Amino acid sequence: MSTDGCEQLAEACARVASRTPSPREFLRRLGHEAAGVRRGLFWPMDAGRGGSNRIRGRGFRRNVDDGTEGQARHFAGIVAVAARLGAHTTRWLSIHVGRDAPESADGQLTDHALDFVRLVRSGELAPSDTDAWVRRTICGQGSGLTSR
Repeated sequence: MSTDGCEQLAEACARVASRTPSPREFLRRLGHEAAGVRRGLFWPMDAGRGGSNRIRGRGFRRNVDDGTEGQARHFAGIVAVAARLGAHTTRWLSIHVGRDAPESADGQLTDHALDFVRLVRSGELAPSDTDAWVRRTICGQGSGLTSR
């Protein structure tokens, strides 16, 4: 497995998409696999504690890199919450509970995650294409595919 966290996140998207029948289930499973947010009744407990770093590593673009190895968890955790609560509530929670200022790296990564959820839910982005979207949108140079 790659040591690049963003590439690992893209690989997780591809794995989950290959075995998931619906966009909604894809988003929830990605949150579980990449951020440790369970799919059942106890998901709020996992999300509330910030999930877990199932993927560690760097490799994210500068504007979404907060200097930690937990950006894959942040992205997938936001995806998991937004899949259940919607973009508006998730962004509010990120800013006011998570204390992620909108202009910070985490705030910008949150916005990308919310856009990702919107695109997948609307059908504009097929789950099978999400790995390429991750590489193109949030991975830095040298992560899997080069940015286009």
